[in-house]
Amino acid sequence: MSGRMVFGLAVALAVVIGGVLLGIDRLGVAAQLIITASHVHKAPTGLDDPVWEKARAVPVTVKGRDDLADAEEVVLTKALYTDDSIYFLFKWKDPTRSVTKEAWHFDGQKWTHLKGDEDRLALLFEITRINNFATKGCAVTCHSPADAPREQWKLATRTTAEKGDLWHWKAARSDPYNYADDGWLTVAGKPSGAYRETGRNNDSGSGGDLKNETPDGSRPLSMQNPAERPSVPGLLLSEEAVKITDYSVFKPGDIVPYRLPVKPSGSRFDVKALSRYGDGGWTVMLSRKLDTGHEEDVAFDPRKRYSFAMAVFDDSGADHSKATQTLTLEFAR
Repeated sequence: MSGRMVFGLAVALAVVIGGVLLGIDRLGVAAQLIITASHVHKAPTGLDDPVWEKARAVPVTVKGRDDLADAEEVVLTKALYTDDSIYFLFKWKDPTRSVTKEAWHFDGQKWTHLKGDEDRLALLFEITRINNFATKGCAVTCHSPADAPREQWKLATRTTAEKGDLWHWKAARSDPYNYADDGWLTVAGKPSGAYRETGRNNDSGSGGDLKNETPDGSRPLSMQNPAERPSVPGLLLSEEAVKITDYSVFKPGDIVPYRLPVKPSGSRFDVKALSRYGDGGWTVMLSRKLDTGHEEDVAFDPRKRYSFAMAVFDDSGADHSKATQTLTLEFAR
């Protein structure tokens, strides 16, 4: 899938996301959208649960910047909540399901990486007030002007008093475990990527992924344990991987995943996810306790309103995405 066909939705999430969201101002803050979470007594059990009919679908327009400046799409967004949890449902068009994430390909002589990355969705909520976030969204978490070199962009808050809650759903790395990677945003100081210093932090616990490569980076280090049936066909979970001891077993055309998802735990696993790709698009449900009791998570109070932003990434591990203006989450009583 071409990274140029990206569909935007969710938040500034990866280090690279910060730059994309600088384009949010182009959407205008005057037409700020409100997502209303309807109260239900029975939580939705899946993507097609009839209870979702109780939630109003809000068409959220998302736009890109740079080579995606003329791209505009719509993400249908719904929200529900029970006495103790909140649920979001997102639907957007995407011509192909992308989970390649630079998988290894063997041509009979050498190993090379296939082109292709993954589809992603990200959300950013305020934990504590982030100055101007309610009107300008994630653009304010980027310290550089829009015309600054991309390597100077930073995804971070300006002060330690400002904190954001990051939810990052990844089709190839978190979806196999039915969760969205849970992190938080503060002042810059954490290295991420090849040259960026950001304010992104992971919540406590395990998760993420491992690179499947030998020390010299020339070929894969692990493969699917032949004694086990893969839990997610086409992907390789870290706990199901075994070290390759005999490379002669591979034939020309064989493919081995490059990024191995790690089983999540702790607060990093707070945001649960269900997804389906079909009919030319993604349907993703994210859910979490209203109050997890963790300082790195926003504690939702149905009596209050919350500013947040969204961004969607199509076959991208970088900042090729489209994003929304700042949104407002409110709870119907």
